Amino acid sequence: MLGLTCWNCIARTDTCCRRSSRRCRTGGPDGYGGSLEGRLRFPLEVFDAVRAVWPAERPMTVRISATDWHDGGVDADEAVEIARAFAEHGADGIDVSTGQVVSTEKPAYGRSYQTPYADRIRNEIGRRKYGIAVIAVGAISSYDDVNSLLLAGRADLCALGRTHLYDPQWTLHAAVEQDYTGPAAACGHSSSPPGGDSSRQPAVRTRRNRGWRW
Repeated sequence: MLGLTCWNCIARTDTCCRRSSRRCRTGGPDGYGGSLEGRLRFPLEVFDAVRAVWPAERPMTVRISATDWHDGGVDADEAVEIARAFAEHGADGIDVSTGQVVSTEKPAYGRSYQTPYADRIRNEIGRRKYGIAVIAVGAISSYDDVNSLLLAGRADLCALGRTHLYDPQWTLHAAVEQDYTGPAAACGHSSSPPGGDSSRQPAVRTRRNRGWRW
């Protein structure tokens, strides 16, 4: 199913704005800027406009920055309220990222380092309350990481970027290594290997040996 992700500007754009503009910090007579409600006004208007023309049967998610990693910026408490606002406006999922706002940020890099923010959002306002999915991202690099996060209820989905840059067939390789034989496994090839049995588990072609791996 085709979906659409709306990248929320509340942290990435508005934080920079309110550091340099008195109007963004204090708000204006038109109701934009200042309080969290005022800073959310424009992003929510953009979301509503896109949601109005995007087919109702197709999912629409929102990526938020859960912390600026900088004093005075967006923090975890505000992130929960930002996610809540988009959930109430009809988002189907919240993709929880962080940072990339100011050059002086001090992120706490590490394995799955952004997951605690996704965990909190999922368990405070996620599926139980609003029926939305929460997506964890950031330094998730193995299928053990993915399985652990999902089974522990810390996220509903995991999105991996750099992992697929390193190995574009990572998902198929992970499926094979775990002996997965479900429907999606068949997406990795269109035919059996020479002399192979088409009734067997779908094959995955690897870059390492240019051969067929079962």
